[in-house]
Amino acid sequence: MELVLPLLIGLLIGGGVYLLLARALIRMIVGISLISYGINLSILFAGSGFDRSSPPLLNLPGPYVDPLPQALILTAIVIGFGTTAF
Repeated sequence: MELVLPLLIGLLIGGGVYLLLARALIRMIVGISLISYGINLSILFAGSGFDRSSPPLLNLPGPYVDPLPQALILTAIVIGFGTTAF
């Protein structure tokens, strides 16, 4: 899992940059969306670390996952959807 996610992030950002350099408007919109998805995944990967020993519920013992990156990504998804629809 530690190798697949950075490759997916690189693929999304690279594909988004490739589509952003095109002259068609639809390709540019899809490229910006792919870049934003890649950035969201990188924030999630850097913020939570995908540690399987960290429970998402507070009634279990152990080190907990920080919910702030997840909240920021959810906000970024909503704002990105709104600007794409606009």
